[in-house]
Amino acid sequence: MCSRRVLTGSYSNTKKALTKFSLVRASIFCVADEGFEPSKAMPADLQSAPFGRSGNLPQYVLDEHLKILQAPTRILQLVRRRSQLFVSTTLGDQILVHVLTTQGASMASESSFDVVSKVDRQEADNALNQAAKEINSRYDFRGTDASIAWTGEAIQMKAVSEDRVKAILDVFQSKLVKRGISLKSLEDGEPYPSGKEHRIDATLKEGIDKENAKKISKYIRDEGPKGVKAQIQGEELRVSSKKRDDLQEVISLLKGKDLEVDLQFVNYR
Repeated sequence: MCSRRVLTGSYSNTKKALTKFSLVRASIFCVADEGFEPSKAMPADLQSAPFGRSGNLPQYVLDEHLKILQAPTRILQLVRRRSQLFVSTTLGDQILVHVLTTQGASMASESSFDVVSKVDRQEADNALNQAAKEINSRYDFRGTDASIAWTGEAIQMKAVSEDRVKAILDVFQSKLVKRGISLKSLEDGEPYPSGKEHRIDATLKEGIDKENAKKISKYIRDEGPKGVKAQIQGEELRVSSKKRDDLQEVISLLKGKDLEVDLQFVNYR
């Protein structure tokens, strides 16, 4: 049997609920005070495809639904079951049941980007090879057994003296900068003796540690535009907002901060 209970709730709440659902799955009619059944005059549309690339209802369809729902006395029932929303309204001596679903739908769109700290390994390898080539050709490195090479994921520099191994590091740093890699991504240790030579071990840092992630999140929260959200996701941060201009403002804000990590802003969507 058809329920004739009047929906208790504001129109604005109903509108908010409707705008979250994007796929009309079925339109079912029933005669007042009888059981629900598909209308013979208008067959049920059980497999409607999503509208548009995002799966959102076109605005004109939403407008038509909202016109019906705008008069609270016409709404008989609003039922939410899992991912579906059932709205029943009167239409003459019939009851129209709107069945909306969130399956495959996207919620109200928000723009976002990811804050990451990554190193292009190919560019780092190019910088190392260029440094090794310069060391082999420079007069001041002759007879010092100077070298630089990968040792697994680390970089090892060697020379007969502490002064020369530090000079190797200077060369490598200059090559990194020319290849577009920030020196914030290079973590180098102190020179140490090993037999008849001196060494420096270095690594390339990737990922945003928890301490710096919290700093970034605090900067966004305290100094960024209102409504911008920052969520720590492992060694990255996801920044989102309903306004794209606010995201650009956050990027400018973070670029102006002297942080311990090199940041990139990727996956803008």
